[in-house]
Amino acid sequence: MANQLNQILLLEDDPALAQTLKEGLEREGFAVAWKASGAEGITYARIQQPRLILLDIRLPDLSGFDVCRQMRQIGLSQPVIMLTARAEEIDKVLGLEMGADDYVTKPFSLRELLARIRAQLRRAYGDLATVDADILYVSDLAIDRGRGQVQRGRELLNLTPTEFRLLIYLTQHAGQALTRAQILDAVWGYDADVDSERTVNVHIRRLREKVEIDPSRPTLILTVPGIGYRLAG
Repeated sequence: MANQLNQILLLEDDPALAQTLKEGLEREGFAVAWKASGAEGITYARIQQPRLILLDIRLPDLSGFDVCRQMRQIGLSQPVIMLTARAEEIDKVLGLEMGADDYVTKPFSLRELLARIRAQLRRAYGDLATVDADILYVSDLAIDRGRGQVQRGRELLNLTPTEFRLLIYLTQHAGQALTRAQILDAVWGYDADVDSERTVNVHIRRLREKVEIDPSRPTLILTVPGIGYRLAG
């Protein structure tokens, strides 16, 4: 029986590429379920709850953007890495806005994909999944690091793993002005460039939509002009 902790859902309509990725990932110890359509992928993810989802943008029935959005709407919070042949910034930003955690632009090497998969799994289920982690409080939010949950009163906020890590990092540095480069290094684990710094902006916007009472007038996650962002102390 495959190890459920290593289960990956691959949504890719190119059979040759899907087979190559499936075989390569399985050689590295992952159990890979391959689906060729968005509808099949959503159904599988909802029932089987894979640990991570690799999602191609171009699928025969739905776009990867729509698939990601629908997965997030039904409460699936697993890390999503989008696979795209497009290099345009707008496609990357749109994917992140729909709820993706990372993206890889084709052509890519298996080594690069593995590094990103392992980083997402480590961040989603590693340091933030320890049973002895504490609960952090900021404003009217309770952040349970052990369970990977954020609550406002009795309301459970549906944050993705990346949004959760971002909120944890901001909370641990409440009151401190953080540059986008600092946030990237701590939350994503790679060096900043123009595109990746925009990634921070997208995730901050998404996080505000979930934790701010009025996202258009944020009082918790503040913009520091010329620097980056600061969590209100």
